[in-house]
Amino acid sequence: MSIKQKKYHVFQRLGRAFKLNFLKLLRSPGGAKKVSLGFALGFGLEMLVISTASLIYILFVPIVRLAKGSLPASIIGNVIGKLTLLPVILLPFARTLGKAIFPMQVRIGHHTSFSFHQLMQGDFHSLVGLLHGGVHALIGMTIFGVILGIISYFIVHYFYEKEKANRLKRRRHKHEIRINKINENLI
Repeated sequence: MSIKQKKYHVFQRLGRAFKLNFLKLLRSPGGAKKVSLGFALGFGLEMLVISTASLIYILFVPIVRLAKGSLPASIIGNVIGKLTLLPVILLPFARTLGKAIFPMQVRIGHHTSFSFHQLMQGDFHSLVGLLHGGVHALIGMTIFGVILGIISYFIVHYFYEKEKANRLKRRRHKHEIRINKINENLI
């Protein structure tokens, strides 16, 4: 006899994954500050993945360890950052912000699209143009990562403390019920 598992559509699976990861985050050990810091670092570093071509993952674990944040919480923050698709949405704004902060102009040759064929023949003009745009995106995404990391720190800290208080309240209630049943049986 086989047991059929309930099938969920994509949005339900994403919602369930989000809720599961959030519950894991709230129940992870280390206290509110450690968990909040880990989540904020993971969420903030996710903003840099596209603009660094995923090279930020080389520094991911050392950054979290040096900051004394929770590694599981930072991984959950990173996953939630991926699920929100914020890095993709914010990329055009980050490039504009980067240009406003660091208005660097590169005028080497004519502006053409990037081509590996030209690069192999020794023409680095298109590579310079590509890196130029990447610098602006990196600057903007770093700023967005810092801002969103700080905001997420306070949000996660608040929810962590609230959930901790609710769990304690439920435990006390269950304990009171048990004591009342024992007292009723003794009388």
